[in-house]
Amino acid sequence: ALQDRFGPISRVMVTTMQAISGAGYPGVASLDILDNIVPLVPGEEPKMEKEILKILGGVAPDASVCAPLQDLRVSATCNRVPVIDGHTECVSLEFAGEPPSIDAIKQCLREYTCEAQSLGCFSAPAQVINVTEEEDRPQPRLDRNVGAGMTVTVGRIRPCPVFHVKFTLLVHNTILGAAGASILNAEYAAKKGFIA
Repeated sequence: ALQDRFGPISRVMVTTMQAISGAGYPGVASLDILDNIVPLVPGEEPKMEKEILKILGGVAPDASVCAPLQDLRVSATCNRVPVIDGHTECVSLEFAGEPPSIDAIKQCLREYTCEAQSLGCFSAPAQVINVTEEEDRPQPRLDRNVGAGMTVTVGRIRPCPVFHVKFTLLVHNTILGAAGASILNAEYAAKKGFIA
């Protein structure tokens, strides 16, 4: 949403607090996670640093492969936290050009729509991004099920003294991050005629 409206992003720093359900079954041993944060999600940091380049990139001219961004630098730190569902991310980013105002960023996120919505995909949420103004939100227990778990909640959007803007976001990892996204992708592919 942000790069589509305001142009390229040059640097991103993200720290994740990932729910225990993201570790799968049998997951993290209870004595390791109770009253604790594990400052490592094996393999997640390099994967995240590469995946962001693909997600924000495009498609090769022949449409055969993803064309990752080349000029974006990403640094990720991933932690496992004692939350059942809901990955929280603290994000700082810098635009390649003149940064937009905080109000413009909030408006952009509030207005964002995805093609799955316009195609009428059943699983697409009414609101893709929920921008909250409460100072202490988003919180996994309170916000992970917004939009039946298919909405990303973004809060604490504010200027960053090192980059241009920083914010906190929350996604329901087992719905939007896994099963729900798979269903939505299938609905999207059917609506686009990629599958019958």
